[in-house]
Amino acid sequence: MSRPLVTVVGAGQVGATTAQRIGEAGLADVALIDIVEGLPQGKSLDLAEAAPILGADARFIGSNDYTAMRGSEVVVVTAGLARKPGMSREDLLQKNAAIVGGIADRIAEEAPEATVIVVSNPLDVMTWLMHRRTRFPKRRVIGMAGVLDSARFSAFIGMELGVSVKDIRAMVLGGHGDQMVPLPRFTTVAGVPVTELIPAKRLDEIVQRTRDGGAEIVAMLKTGSAFYAPSAAAAAMVAAVLRDEKRVLPVCALLEGEYGLSGVFVGVPARLGRAGIEAIIELKLTETESAALRRSAESVRSNCALLEKSATSGG
Repeated sequence: MSRPLVTVVGAGQVGATTAQRIGEAGLADVALIDIVEGLPQGKSLDLAEAAPILGADARFIGSNDYTAMRGSEVVVVTAGLARKPGMSREDLLQKNAAIVGGIADRIAEEAPEATVIVVSNPLDVMTWLMHRRTRFPKRRVIGMAGVLDSARFSAFIGMELGVSVKDIRAMVLGGHGDQMVPLPRFTTVAGVPVTELIPAKRLDEIVQRTRDGGAEIVAMLKTGSAFYAPSAAAAAMVAAVLRDEKRVLPVCALLEGEYGLSGVFVGVPARLGRAGIEAIIELKLTETESAALRRSAESVRSNCALLEKSATSGG
């Protein structure tokens, strides 16, 4: 039986673990691409040698050549510099824009029919850049943010209440950064709103910990950033597309009027299937929630403008 091909660009911790999750789940064959000679080849060989133990028949291909992505149904972009302690996602803006912009050009050339899932930070701006450079339809350029942020919110709620995370459904909107918008009102435990289970003050602390989730791990690791949870989030999105699952997941998408916002990539719930983003789900937000989402969107928009200004000035 022939399997679809998924390409993961970037063979670092996030990329290699994403490749592992996709292959071991039997979702697809995986091409792992990186500019560092030997890195994707070595990691792909290691993954291939693990496959017989796990009973996974997926093929793993490591390459420094972007032609390896030809025929890919999905391309996951994880390449870029990782955050260091004290570094914000915005600090990564210029350097990662150069990396992601170049990758976008190669995706457009080698895999013009692929759905692209962007993981590189700063996530929302890099997704905007990917869309701009590839000129793909908006439904086929998606940022991985809300799935990860909602998972972090769920994990912290599970720790607080001592309940199974299987029963928690969390919702986080907005940009992937300090301005993200966790929504306790739309977050439930076995259908019960979390606002009825956790006191407001404590819930505010959990919301803030969710916003700081990535930075908390960076501070602990000191020489790296999170990769288990981001790779799991990316793999879940790949599965939703390849299997046409119609899952409603919070993802970074281009808004054109939804939530009163236009021309900006920001995290919102969307239905994911074979076509990519098949529909954006509009929640009825309170004015406070809407204002928080607008602030988050403006933060993303300002960083996009900063990147544009830098490009036009040659900076």
